[in-house]
Amino acid sequence: MTLTVEASSLSLNDVHRFLKLEELATGSFTEFLNLEPLTEFEQQDLLRIRKDFHRYLRLGKISEGLVKFLTLAPLMRLAGFYDVPIRLTMEDSIAIAVEDEDRRITGRMDILAINCPQNNIAPPFLVLVIETKNSALEVGEGLPQLLTYAFKSLAQQPSVWGLATNGLRYQFVSLKHDQQPTYQLMPLLNLNESPGAIELLQVLKAVCKLPNFQ
Repeated sequence: MTLTVEASSLSLNDVHRFLKLEELATGSFTEFLNLEPLTEFEQQDLLRIRKDFHRYLRLGKISEGLVKFLTLAPLMRLAGFYDVPIRLTMEDSIAIAVEDEDRRITGRMDILAINCPQNNIAPPFLVLVIETKNSALEVGEGLPQLLTYAFKSLAQQPSVWGLATNGLRYQFVSLKHDQQPTYQLMPLLNLNESPGAIELLQVLKAVCKLPNFQ
């Protein structure tokens, strides 16, 4: 009999064991991405996003849905995720059969950014998987779900980027599948800190521009 497990109930140890994922040492954005300077317009728009979020944060806990609305939606628009050939989807369901165990992991991915080539020659490429939490939770609490969801895409492509966020803090993860599936955490970024906010938008822009053959 196959046991069904919700991804939201998994710990990091569970993810490592079930999916045979190995954590590597913390990586650097510049090892993987070309971070370009922001324009004056981008910096001003970024400042507005920061101010809007900070205003709501002073009022108390920000729900997961509002985190998406206040920060992710405008940040992803500014980074180019609303443009062709990228397509965004939300609440996509997944199911992963766990090797060597009568177990299946299920769940729903919050936000997916998929590169869909218009020539239909290359297959769609999953660019970024995002897991959001409300502002009162630590961003690390979203990592088991994020890793599980991002791992699913490694069956079709060699690598993928993931992002876990509570609106204030942003944890990027790079996953790869060679002989052994691995992941690297990137430096944690804070929207309330100017250098972190700038790097956050730079990273999102760079991930958005990744080709289909990472």
